[in-house]
Amino acid sequence: MIIETRAYARAGLLGNPSDGFFGKTISISVRNFGASISLYESPELHIEPQPQDLNTFRSIFHLRDSVNMLGYNGGIPLIKAGIKKFGDYCEENNIKLPNKNFTVRYRSSIPRQVGMSGSSAIIVALFRALMQFYKVEIPLEILPQLVMVTETEELGITAGLQDRVIQCYEGCVYMDFDKTMIQTQGHGRYERINPELLPKLYVAYNTNLSKVSGKVHNDVRARYDRGEQDVIDVLGQIAQKAEDGRTALLEGRSDDLHSLMNENFDLRCKIYNVPESNKKLINAARACGASAKFAGSGGTIIGIYKDDDMLNQLFVQLKKFNARVIRPFVV
Repeated sequence: MIIETRAYARAGLLGNPSDGFFGKTISISVRNFGASISLYESPELHIEPQPQDLNTFRSIFHLRDSVNMLGYNGGIPLIKAGIKKFGDYCEENNIKLPNKNFTVRYRSSIPRQVGMSGSSAIIVALFRALMQFYKVEIPLEILPQLVMVTETEELGITAGLQDRVIQCYEGCVYMDFDKTMIQTQGHGRYERINPELLPKLYVAYNTNLSKVSGKVHNDVRARYDRGEQDVIDVLGQIAQKAEDGRTALLEGRSDDLHSLMNENFDLRCKIYNVPESNKKLINAARACGASAKFAGSGGTIIGIYKDDDMLNQLFVQLKKFNARVIRPFVV
């Protein structure tokens, strides 16, 4: 029997990036793109490489372009790290696994280097497959933490809980990353919100990223850890946008998210260095009458549009900035 599992791209609706600072967020899963895992029993444990994992190239220029687009690692390190962390979890919780092996392969349609969390989607789908294969139950509220430490502890990837929470819970989720709760229980308060309450949303992502996106130099973490009040205040205001958005959605005032999303991004710009190319994309969307903010760390924006005419304007205007516009499929 072949086990097939899937996890989806995600977009931060409100509150990001306060999630990395014990804040609050609302996120949606974007089912237009996903990562899938196929797993079946075999004599030995085997990970099937995908084209991005291969080490044969047509020329030095082919290798260069491949590294620019995909980095130095494909999905194999993610799969290895996920399997190891799953085994660690089972051992730490006295779960005895049966003596059987498997072959696993992964595929992903999630655009790379635009902040849609393609790496964590692969790991979430992998954990789901391993849980089915070994008949192991991992509490849903704990799973995002396991996925995160797979990346942070095993691979040294900077990662937060927000992306993993929405990819594990799916749909639309309000998250309160209460510091005491995170530190004592390993998870925050996660509340599902009915996606039918959401306004008309668009997502636009850069299709012309020619290389792995470099980290824009920001010292927000260091300033936060030093206790700089300006940074703490702004992050608190960003978190409040998520709480206000939750209230608005539950009270049927989804139009309120228009200004909340714009304010979310404007607050971010007060403490983060945002590249001009990203600001131009935001401004172009707002010039059409839509709201616009980062869906993650950059490369993808999200906002509200009023009607089909405005959506068509977004298609035309954002294409000038090498951005593709989609309507996110949220279930």
